[in-house]
Amino acid sequence: MWHPTIGQLTLTQVIAYVDAVDAAFKALAEPRRREILRLIWSQELPAAQIAARFNDVTRSAVSQHLGVLRDADLVLKRSDGTRRLYRVNHEEMAKLRNFLDEYWTVSLERLRDLSEAAEQMKGHC
Repeated sequence: MWHPTIGQLTLTQVIAYVDAVDAAFKALAEPRRREILRLIWSQELPAAQIAARFNDVTRSAVSQHLGVLRDADLVLKRSDGTRRLYRVNHEEMAKLRNFLDEYWTVSLERLRDLSEAAEQMKGHC
């Protein structure tokens, strides 16, 4: 996922951008995936250690959650012998944060504009 100015993109690029943002939000919608991100936010951990933190799900389910996070590019995987080590992709998380910041800024600006227009309409009535 990258964070371009939408007006500078081709339709194909816009679709790819929206797909990447959608994948990230879908990945983050599941509470266990958010917990996995918290676990590996500041440290790289092996899959077994991540799975050990979840008593209510199987190791296979945790592996699937890690796969969804990887597919959304929110988590990076590194092999160390037979171990698979996971860490947060902070670059992609920052891009997602920038997207949200811009989204809320634009939305608030639109709300302000609508509010000002409504006030002007009241003044003319």
